[in-house]
Amino acid sequence: MAMTAPEPVPETKVFMVEDGVAKNEEDLPLSADDTTHQIGVDPWYQAGFVLTTGVNSAYVLGYSGSLMVPLGWIGGAIGLLIAAGVSMYANALLAKLHLLGGKRHIRYRDLAGHIYGARMYRVTWAMQYVNLFMINIGFVILAGQALKALYLLIRDDGALKLPYCIVISGFVCTLFAVGIPYLSALRVWLLFSTAFSLIYIVAACVLALRDGARAPARDYSIPGDPSSRVFTTIGASASLVFAYNTGMLPEIQATIKPPVVKNMEKALWLQFTAGSVPLYAVIFIGYWAYGNETSSYLLNSVHGPVWVKAVANLAAFLQTVIALHIFASPMYEYLDTRFGSGRGGPFAAHNVVFRVGVRGGYLAVNTLVAAALPFLGDFMSLTGALSTFPLTFVLANHMYLVANGHRLSSLRKAWHWFNVVGFTVLAVAAAIAALRLIAVDSKTYHLFADV
Repeated sequence: MAMTAPEPVPETKVFMVEDGVAKNEEDLPLSADDTTHQIGVDPWYQAGFVLTTGVNSAYVLGYSGSLMVPLGWIGGAIGLLIAAGVSMYANALLAKLHLLGGKRHIRYRDLAGHIYGARMYRVTWAMQYVNLFMINIGFVILAGQALKALYLLIRDDGALKLPYCIVISGFVCTLFAVGIPYLSALRVWLLFSTAFSLIYIVAACVLALRDGARAPARDYSIPGDPSSRVFTTIGASASLVFAYNTGMLPEIQATIKPPVVKNMEKALWLQFTAGSVPLYAVIFIGYWAYGNETSSYLLNSVHGPVWVKAVANLAAFLQTVIALHIFASPMYEYLDTRFGSGRGGPFAAHNVVFRVGVRGGYLAVNTLVAAALPFLGDFMSLTGALSTFPLTFVLANHMYLVANGHRLSSLRKAWHWFNVVGFTVLAVAAAIAALRLIAVDSKTYHLFADV
């Protein structure tokens, strides 16, 4: 009987990982959990544009009123810089954990599950869902506000009220969600988003500068009695961190080509340097021009040619549609992977019908809540408290501590524990402040209010 040679044993590669970074990252296998969406195909600058789209979304038109008015010049300026620094640091920590254990963790909950186990997997998914759901509600409100402002420039008859504008916005967001199957497919739409952002930011800045130059002295004092100032200041601190963070960094990092850690760090540097310049410009110019009377939607405060304001509001509406798709993509990925057929291309008829039903249903719920409770500033504060603080700061520091604790010095361990405890306390305080603000506004405005 002829003897056959034994099959060769596959070569086993060992990957050295220090502080969450693989030394030979290009050699790492693209091992990841199953998904129907594309991963590992985008250059770093596309991820940078995704992050920049988030930080310069139409939300920036509300920061002069929601951040600077309750904090004032000193508190607002220093707070923005501190929030930027700690946000960059926390996101960089999270990016270094992407390849923990020699595997790409393409979802935030996957990374938490790998470190803590199944229970924390579910808790993290719940927190992230709340975070993204609240952000999406805010985007639908923003789109509705922009659409209403645009209508009032054309016909000031009061016929098209904010709830109607919110419903129209939700419908347009659904059409876009059906046409763009996954995050990587945005591509050229990110350029459109950047152009739209520049249009409304430049228009708001130019018109506000003109108004400020012509206006008498403004009042920059922090409004309210001492007790209410405490709550508004704490709530504004949650909005500060909300301004810089997505709550979905692993999902964005999942789209990047190797080396994924270095490329994500490049994307973060783009976001927190050049990408944040428009944010600072519109916040400071808006507050300088109108003081503590700054509107929660800056384009409602500016004066100027009707056509300029109309174009700016239209750009804000369109950019919001694109930005919402980014922040809804983790939910879309879950729904597509969990309930989709997994057969055929993204534009096969059955997959398009699936997106119409499932994504349309998800956005219908967002739209209903947005129309019923259109209090944008309160949602930013509550979102920052309930999920942005825990996801971006508490979990990022603790996961890094658990993953690398045996290699960290006592001083570095103490530093990470300080961050964990400190941001937990801030999250609790900010949640109480935000709930109080929502309770107060709920008494002032009725459901489906035309604010």
